[in-house]
Amino acid sequence: MSELIIPKGYRTPLDEYDMQSAIDFVKEKFQKGICANLNLKRVSAPLIVTETSGLNDNLNGYERPVTFDIPAIGADAQVVHSLAKWKRLALKKYGFHIGEGVCTDMNAIRRDEELDNLHSVYVDQWDWEKIIVRENRNLPFLQLIVKAVVRTIVDVCDQLHVKFPQLKSELSSEVFFIRAQEAEDLYPDLTPEERENVLAKEHKTICIMQIGDKLRSGIPHSGRAPDYDDWQLNCDILFWSPVLQRAVEVSSMGIRVDEESMARQLKEAGCEERRNLPFHRMLLGGELPLTIGGGIGQSRLCLLMLGCAHIGEVQVSLWDPEVVRRCAENGIRIL
Repeated sequence: MSELIIPKGYRTPLDEYDMQSAIDFVKEKFQKGICANLNLKRVSAPLIVTETSGLNDNLNGYERPVTFDIPAIGADAQVVHSLAKWKRLALKKYGFHIGEGVCTDMNAIRRDEELDNLHSVYVDQWDWEKIIVRENRNLPFLQLIVKAVVRTIVDVCDQLHVKFPQLKSELSSEVFFIRAQEAEDLYPDLTPEERENVLAKEHKTICIMQIGDKLRSGIPHSGRAPDYDDWQLNCDILFWSPVLQRAVEVSSMGIRVDEESMARQLKEAGCEERRNLPFHRMLLGGELPLTIGGGIGQSRLCLLMLGCAHIGEVQVSLWDPEVVRRCAENGIRIL
């Protein structure tokens, strides 16, 4: 059975009709806001890619993509895990320029996800990517973009509360930045997730940077595929959820690998065979633009802004029957 947190005395904060209206409000306002604040253009994106393209996100390396054959084209297709690499190729194909970017709805199936209040088999997020110059490949620029993302989130939350004043959730626009190694040094006896919870409870909105490489303990803060984020220039954005009494990650983002950092990370991860895939050959050959980008969870944002306890309250997916029963008995209305 899936893990389940049941907050004492909890009830889904809105009725069925208002819940759907609020979800629609968040998604409409946020997409417009993030496109305006980061100079992004809405584009269409694939649900499936071929394995041989090298475009699918390998996540932590052990998740199995949903794969099926397409007889009409004589190839196997994979449902995307994310669009981290596809967006960069799209920027080149669509002729975008420095300072411009794309934003799209990303829908994925992650069959091996460990289900709990925040994790679902069905993943929905905004994927975005924009072109930068080489001089922007540094932590201060990353932090500047993080602040713009957080400001957009908080602005939409404030607008939502004007429309639905009965909602009580509060999100802070003040971001506490910390490197993954600094977090381990502060709390060496805690797990990465426990460190996130301690930091988010104190600071409300946190950004943990430089994720993917092994820390001095020999363990990375979290897994990252070696072929899109530069592990020295990436981050996670998390907010504190008073309902769940834990940190909630809403975005994984970063400045993307250039030729040097991709080659280094592929070697460190033992994935040098990927150099021969079409996407990787283009990047290593200097044919793709330098970019920054990330994913922002749509259902995660709705959960936070509405003050919900379970992601199933704001999206339709599949859950363990026992989880559905327990939620129904404890005021958590699963869609």
